[in-house]
Amino acid sequence: MSIAPHVSPDAFNAQVDAFLGVHCSRPTHSLIANVHARVDAVTAGDVRLPTTINDDEGEQAWICSPYTTYYRYALEEVARFGHPLLSAPLRLLIHGAGALLRRSRIDRAVTLNHWLVSTNSYPCLHDVDLDRAITEAKDRWPDHALWFRSLNTAHHADWLRALIRLGGVLLPSRQVYLFDDVASLAHRHRDLKRDLALLRKGEGVTCAPLQEDDHDRAAALYHELYVRKYSPLNPQYRSDLLRAWSHAGLLHLHGLRDDRGVLQGVVGILRMGNLLTSPIVGYNTALPQKLGLYRRLAARVLHEAAEQDDLVNLSAGVADFKRQRGGRPAIEYSVVLVDHLPRARRHALRALGGILRGVGVPVMKRFRL
Repeated sequence: MSIAPHVSPDAFNAQVDAFLGVHCSRPTHSLIANVHARVDAVTAGDVRLPTTINDDEGEQAWICSPYTTYYRYALEEVARFGHPLLSAPLRLLIHGAGALLRRSRIDRAVTLNHWLVSTNSYPCLHDVDLDRAITEAKDRWPDHALWFRSLNTAHHADWLRALIRLGGVLLPSRQVYLFDDVASLAHRHRDLKRDLALLRKGEGVTCAPLQEDDHDRAAALYHELYVRKYSPLNPQYRSDLLRAWSHAGLLHLHGLRDDRGVLQGVVGILRMGNLLTSPIVGYNTALPQKLGLYRRLAARVLHEAAEQDDLVNLSAGVADFKRQRGGRPAIEYSVVLVDHLPRARRHALRALGGILRGVGVPVMKRFRL
């Protein structure tokens, strides 16, 4: 049985105000090196939705560039996938889709409810005047497709139904892993129980809150893992962003320190009502794997969820690790509204949706990505 996240309109708006206070006063690329989108907001009934506006500005992180998501990052994922029979035809399909998407100017994109992270948390739909938000966005940015990202059927079935009724095109993006009733999962999944015990013991490293002078080191650890090891197409968060989000109360950072007090791991938790996500994870990849730094950082998020009976979206990646700890796979979707765009651009995005639903989803499910 799925449990939907919930957040009060006042709490949601308070976080929107904090987010806009950080991003409306400075260029986004000064805080995220490979993002050039502008930040604004639209009115949606009882809440406002933070909004990014992207204008075809070269190579950008996948969180703001649909072209990067569905072409550049997709090619990297196929290379990592490495299946001898499927990789070659998938590459050909992606190259063909990439040419189509360039012609369709896919990166002229306005994304509503965008928090500049990989996994965006949503307000309750009954607090949202969706028609008003969409009308305002179309009036202000008539040449941009309107995107809603990070939707899954377990947490956002009502959002998906509403957007599809409005003519939205369903675009699968990745498979994420969801956790609920974490306290119960710890009794039923041995690996999770061991991870929580390892976090408590603190052998070799101990968990502690970050200090004011830790943000540079935290950003370097994130960069080492998510940018250098995984992909430069991931958002390249600067230390000033971690500092600003922390001061604004948006991000709660926890660290792992060695016996000398050196920060060797960091996780940043973003709470929206009863849903936790962790957009910031990083650790010293040169240290021995037996220290279990990633295990401890993931356990820090799940420990907080167990303490307060929260839901968790641990995003995509390391699928086997998350499944073994009770994570439930869910296909994540974007929904894009295109009816106001020229016919060629509409057709290109609808064709992309058909390819992703017909090929991408079966591959993700079959190979448990």
